[in-house]
Amino acid sequence: MKTQTYVTAVSPFEAAREVDILPKKHRSRRLHGHSFIAKARARLEGPDWADFPGDEPAFLGNLLTDCVRSLDYRYLNNIISVPTDENLARYIFVRLMDIAGVDMVGVQSTDDAGVDLDERNRAHVWRKFRFEAAHQLPNVPQGHQCERMHGHGFEVILHANQDIGGGDMAVDFDLLISQWQPLHDELHHACLNDIKGLENPTSEIIATWIWDRLKPELPELSWVTIYETVTAGCHYDGENYRIWKEARFESAVRLVRAPDSDRRSQLHGHSFLTRLHLSAPLDDVLGWTIDYGDVKARFAPLYARLDHHQLGDLKGLEDGDTISLLHWMRSELAATLPELDRIDLYETPGCGAFLQWGENGPALPAQHR
Repeated sequence: MKTQTYVTAVSPFEAAREVDILPKKHRSRRLHGHSFIAKARARLEGPDWADFPGDEPAFLGNLLTDCVRSLDYRYLNNIISVPTDENLARYIFVRLMDIAGVDMVGVQSTDDAGVDLDERNRAHVWRKFRFEAAHQLPNVPQGHQCERMHGHGFEVILHANQDIGGGDMAVDFDLLISQWQPLHDELHHACLNDIKGLENPTSEIIATWIWDRLKPELPELSWVTIYETVTAGCHYDGENYRIWKEARFESAVRLVRAPDSDRRSQLHGHSFLTRLHLSAPLDDVLGWTIDYGDVKARFAPLYARLDHHQLGDLKGLEDGDTISLLHWMRSELAATLPELDRIDLYETPGCGAFLQWGENGPALPAQHR
């Protein structure tokens, strides 16, 4: 797959609604409100996409904010007859259609649930769950920290893809909740090693175990995501595994191609969040693709050069803008992390870009956390 750059942005809005297409006793039929988050993703198509190189995340973010201004502090039924998350996303999408490369618009109505709509009216619905459990990994080398019995607050995201055409709603969040509940009852407050099929409970094995139980009953299921910690986890789609490891670094930056009138041409800074995605086959003995600790260790030398430094001082980095930094990071990590196939980089929560060159494509939208 060729290398592709995507820009992402988020913008919040506050609104009330009633969704009367739901069953009569459904809580969301009543008047209620949300702190919504609108999301947009765009393929970067050429150097003149934004006002200047380095402006891309802010450019998309400003356009998205303008789009949702008409929804902010409003009763949504006066604007959209059936204001589901899907129809809200469709409303925003129409207003961003003139922007080249926009291929996904999402609406996140709570911290735990959202819908992303692509340009072909396919809805990607996701719902986040949590369980508290203990585990230890029996096949790791002696002395590895995961050899000891320990515990996590695991987070699970169930993803469902559905072509909704002109429909108002895709897979209902309540369906995902009902499908998840029996698994939660088995996993929550348990030692995972004691559960059949989870004798070696790595993130990858847990994701597979969940997939195998849900897919027959939920054919729309497209990915299972496991957060083992807040900075590391695994995606599984029934065939492919992709793990990620996150890190934050505090850096000073100056956009050298910004006009003098733009304050970003001056020295400023960000608390950058990067997410490294890696794809590899499952190790039949260890039960993982790559050890999260190994990813952290192999990234550490580059992290030391990024954290608490001025990006313009880095050799080979002509501009400290997000997209230039993504390409530079890929080049610097090619030898130490050959399994790497995507890098996300956010200047502010949800606003940034990612570089994708793996076979799986941009399968999962950037999520606001």
